[in-house]
Amino acid sequence: AGMAVQVTVLPSPRCLFDEPVQIRVAGLLPQQAVTLRASLMDESGELFQAHARYRAGSSGELDLTRSPALEGSYSGVEPMGLLWSLQSKAPYKRLAKRNVLTPFCVDLEVYEGHGDMSRLLGKCTNERWFLGEGVKRISVREGRLKATLFLPPGPGPFPGLIDLYGSGGGLVEYRASLLASRGFVTLALAYMAFEDLPAMPEILELGYFEEAVNFLRNQQQVKDTGIGVLGLSKGADLALSMATFLPGIKAAVSISGSGFNSFVPLRGDGFTLPPHPYDLGRMKTSTESGLVDFSDVLDDHRDPATWDCRIPMERSLAKFLFLSGLDDMNWKSDLYCQDAVQRLQQHGREVEFRSYSGAGHLLEPPYLPLCQASIHKVLGVFVHWGGQWREHAKAQEDAWRRIQAFFWRHL
Repeated sequence: AGMAVQVTVLPSPRCLFDEPVQIRVAGLLPQQAVTLRASLMDESGELFQAHARYRAGSSGELDLTRSPALEGSYSGVEPMGLLWSLQSKAPYKRLAKRNVLTPFCVDLEVYEGHGDMSRLLGKCTNERWFLGEGVKRISVREGRLKATLFLPPGPGPFPGLIDLYGSGGGLVEYRASLLASRGFVTLALAYMAFEDLPAMPEILELGYFEEAVNFLRNQQQVKDTGIGVLGLSKGADLALSMATFLPGIKAAVSISGSGFNSFVPLRGDGFTLPPHPYDLGRMKTSTESGLVDFSDVLDDHRDPATWDCRIPMERSLAKFLFLSGLDDMNWKSDLYCQDAVQRLQQHGREVEFRSYSGAGHLLEPPYLPLCQASIHKVLGVFVHWGGQWREHAKAQEDAWRRIQAFFWRHL
């Protein structure tokens, strides 16, 4: 009897996906044992869940910013643990948002006791959006471009960004839409495995990326002080190439990338940057899990025979930020990052870099749960990405702050 159990999400049950919230439970008995569960259904109908066991305080309240989880998907004081530890029943699923016009709805439930979760005491829903109030989403099919433009509300002028994902291809919008929600005009750009763009292009044209830069610079709301570019994995080396070979790029962020061209030749004006030599025969498939470890496919990047595929970043006037996870199981991104940073420093260039212990390859916006392994859309194999849950979650929060601060500073 007594007061009904209330679950609240503060400051509001509606928020942007990258916003931390305060989850509170009121109306419990003093010291009552309860289990909290978060559930999220993705767009393909896959269920992601997390749970943690708690004990109420002496006033019958729980505040996840202060109360420690005793055990479950995580333990300790983790205000956002129910989000970053979400996991699917089926293994090797990656939580990613396809349609940014709808939110992810996270159901938060409180059950009695630390046992079978048979008695529900209270619940609420946290609506987590990828598009801020008034942000416009515009599909772009102009010239060769296949992209989506996100415009923050108001006349601006705003800094302009180009956002590139990795060799899985497609047109990935959720990071770009969040960046636009934070005040950047952002162009999410597809460059392979999308519509009529081939899954594995024979060659990539620098001119295509130049078209994207020109398109963005021509937007009324974009500041004319230069463009920023960020990329993950294959997108990271493309971002560095753009900053090197295209005028007008002022700042570039490489996430889990490398300072050389990978996998596909890049054709510029009067030159072609070959891909770093690799041999897919060096992929290792685990007999236990069937997961593919990709990290040894490249020839040694210290061998001068591979140096013609290096991106001559020292020629660029752009500012650079490198981010990598020390538990990246897909790519030796920290080693390749050190190599790139060293080269820039030898030429007297300032460069920012941060490596995160326990973080994997897929450093995403905060509160997207770690994906340790998933199918690679182009290769068609299950790839091991690496990462430890808690460390990876902390790395994503830190990286997101750094990326935004870096672009505000230089654009």
